[in-house]
Amino acid sequence: MRTKTFIELMTLSSNLYLIAKDAKVMDKIKEYSEMGKDAVNQFVKEKITDEDGNELEFVDKMILKMHEAKEELENKIEEVVETVYHKMNIAHTNEIESLKEQIDSLTKQLSLANSRLDALEAK
Repeated sequence: MRTKTFIELMTLSSNLYLIAKDAKVMDKIKEYSEMGKDAVNQFVKEKITDEDGNELEFVDKMILKMHEAKEELENKIEEVVETVYHKMNIAHTNEIESLKEQIDSLTKQLSLANSRLDALEAK
């Protein structure tokens, strides 16, 4: 059980590393870092309104954008984790099939050995 948990933790950390290296995420970070003063001013001037039609404050706009980025990151993590677990499930299924074949082979060998013992006892 501990090995399974360790493997899951390693898988999850490697997935997070892959997400950090993802080209799209890196491009967005680069894009935001290159925005400069004019782009920040444009963001501040952007009018985002709430349900009542009131314009949001700067901090509220930042929080809204952070929530959007968080949702995007969570979706990406979910996709990668789903893919990895699907691949792990395939590996486990193949291993189970191999073990079933080995059990069948050993069962046949045991039956043959029992038959030989019965034949020897009969003599």
